Order: sequence, then C-alpha cells, then structure tokens
Amino acid sequence: MFLLALILSSVGLIETLMTLSLIDEITQTRGQGNRESIAQGSGNILSGLFGGMCGCAMIGQSMVCLNSGGRGRASGIATAIFMLIFILFFPGLIEMIPVASLIGVMFMVVIATFEWSSLRLFGRMPKSEIFIIVVVSAVTVVLDLAVAVGIGMVISALVYAWNSAKEIRVTSEEEADAKIYHLKGNLFFGSITSFKEGFNPHQDPVKTYIDFNHARICDQSGIEAVHGLGERYKALNKTLYLRHLSPESAKLLQKAGDLVEVNIVEGQHTPLAQFAT
Repeated sequence: MFLLALILSSVGLIETLMTLSLIDEITQTRGQGNRESIAQGSGNILSGLFGGMCGCAMIGQSMVCLNSGGRGRASGIATAIFMLIFILFFPGLIEMIPVASLIGVMFMVVIATFEWSSLRLFGRMPKSEIFIIVVVSAVTVVLDLAVAVGIGMVISALVYAWNSAKEIRVTSEEEADAKIYHLKGNLFFGSITSFKEGFNPHQDPVKTYIDFNHARICDQSGIEAVHGLGERYKALNKTLYLRHLSPESAKLLQKAGDLVEVNIVEGQHTPLAQFAT
C-alpha cells in the first residue's frame, strides 16, 4: 500500500508541477511550486479522510480556463463549486454523458496542448536528448508518469556525467625547479581515468603542483584519485602540492580525514594541500 501511495503521489505531484510550468510559460508569470504542492497534499489528505479520491492539477481544465480568459483564483474556485454542485445535486446528468465523448474531449485537449513545434527540433537537438524524450514518452504510455520521470532523470544524469568526463583537461608548464599542472573541469567518478592519464610522476621534478583554479573535486572517487596520485609521487620521494582549491574541494578533503593523506594549509587567501613525503 505504501509503494502504491508513493507512486500515486509522485504522479500527481509531477503532473501538477508540469502543468504549473506550462501555465507560467503561457501567462508569462511565475507560480509557487512549494505552495502548490503543500496545498495539493493537504487537500488530498482531507479528501481521503472523508472517503474521497485524491487528485492533481488537470491540464485539460487549466487550458480551458486559460483559453476562456481565466487568469486568477476565481476560475479554479468556480470550477470546484460547479463540480461540487453537479456531483451532489445532478449526478444523473453526469451519468448520461457517454464515456466515448469524454475520451474524444481528452484527445482534443492533447492535440491542443501538445507542443507540435518541438518535433521540428529533433534534427537540431543532441541525439541523447532525443533518446531521453522517446524513452520517457514510451515508459509513460506503458507504465506510468512517475516511473518515466525517474528513468528520464537517471538517463539525464548518466549523459551529464559522460559529457562532463570528456571536458576535463590537464595542461602543464615548467617553472624553475617545479612543474605545474593546470586542471580544468570537474573531478568525479567519470573523469578520474582522464585525470590520471595526464600526469607522469617518473619524469616530474621533486616539487609538483596541481592548480585547481578552474577545477573542483566533486565526490569520493575524486578524492581517491588525488590520494592515489599523491601516493605515486610519495613512492618516488617527491612532493605533490594542490593549490587554489575551492572551498568545497578543501572541505571534502578535510572531511575525508585519514582516508587521504592531505594537510590543508591556508596561505595567501587560497588553501594549499600538500602530500608530505
């Protein structure tokens, strides 16, 4: 029962927020998603206590109200009052409406609300985006909206991780008796392989610096990659320094504690991490 309730609440919440986003785009306004979600949840709880069914924002009704000139709260309140009157006093009239006609109305709503112009973007959009749209649409039809959105988020996260992993860059320059590596990009589980391939501890001098001015350490895999690189330099009796660490990266290294052999030293307004030999 809990799993079913979670799926239903997710579907309702997602559909409501998507409807709110569409209305904001049409009316050039900005709705309050948190307020809408709390109101919907409170209303559904009260409805359940009185034996009613849960519900969410209705895209069809919203579009009818917008096309009829409704812009304020009065349109939603009037709709609720008239629905209540029909259900309480004229249920026989509602039962006379053929279900087939309601299906036809919903098809017309879908045709009217579908963004047909988005089909022209298929040739211009990245293939990954097209794949996500197709998968989410298919899963929505076969299963439900909540599962489809979850799958879409997972695929989007994997695509982002893949693209971010390809963007990391390692360049170097010689400076007196030291060598400086300039790192650019996010160091996380997807980019550690490219990160490791950019260094050559055997040919580097005793002092080697990694400049994180344009880079960040994002997760535990990034910390392990930095620690492993430091151990390679330490085994060769060399010292690896990390400079210009962002506050977030320095905090991650401090939280790692004994898991990584790094001492954070504040100096010249930029944190400096050192792998001691």
